[in-house]
Amino acid sequence: MKSRSCGTFIRLSLWCSVLVPFSVSAQESAHWGYKGEGAPANWSKLDPANATCSAGQRQSPIDIKGAKASALLALKFDYKSAPLSITDNGHTIQVDYVPGSMLTVGGKTYVLKQFHFHHPSEEHVNGRGYDMVAHLVHADADGHLAVVAVLFNTGQANAMIGQVWKNIPAGKNKTVNVSGTTLNAGDLLPSDLGYFTYSGSLTTPPCSEDVTWFVLKTPKTLSPDQLAAFARLYPDNARPIQPTNGREMLETK
Repeated sequence: MKSRSCGTFIRLSLWCSVLVPFSVSAQESAHWGYKGEGAPANWSKLDPANATCSAGQRQSPIDIKGAKASALLALKFDYKSAPLSITDNGHTIQVDYVPGSMLTVGGKTYVLKQFHFHHPSEEHVNGRGYDMVAHLVHADADGHLAVVAVLFNTGQANAMIGQVWKNIPAGKNKTVNVSGTTLNAGDLLPSDLGYFTYSGSLTTPPCSEDVTWFVLKTPKTLSPDQLAAFARLYPDNARPIQPTNGREMLETK
């Protein structure tokens, strides 16, 4: 997820994400990825720390089907503009966020740590996948994770994504702190904040569970050229759909 090591997960996944090298062993020895010997089917074999990738019962991503309409609490975003710090970590493009931007759900408050992208989308809704997804990774004071997923289809160009793409580092495992440039993660969000929610996991090793997922119902757009630019770097960095194992899935009315 970043050029710096992401350490033992649930805590340092705060800094890292639902999708990047979370430990030195996973990053440097196991060489997990999305194809060949490092493909998702082999993640649990690459490092004992990844055992949950195969043994877990609440793995992500999932195909969200049959969600129960419920009177769910509103997602309240208080995102601030922040300096642009962008990393190509060898698994995705990730933007790290300085402290101060919050997601509040009921009485729980989570701090935005970073966001990153998957192509195609990892989440499916009623059997349908999307062209891309952004995962915004948050953590509360006790290290509990909440991830907001924003789905994307091709269409009109996305100014926020354009700003990120033009500053992608030239090379893997590199970070660029872009002088004089700020962005606001709120520009990734749709105006309608209706969502699906379920209990899941990180979608990359070590696949730690008890992550609260909020998948926004309304997709955003990016242009075909913007999608192609990411696909040239990461033609497929999406973990396959995982079994739901009877998990409860809820959606806003």
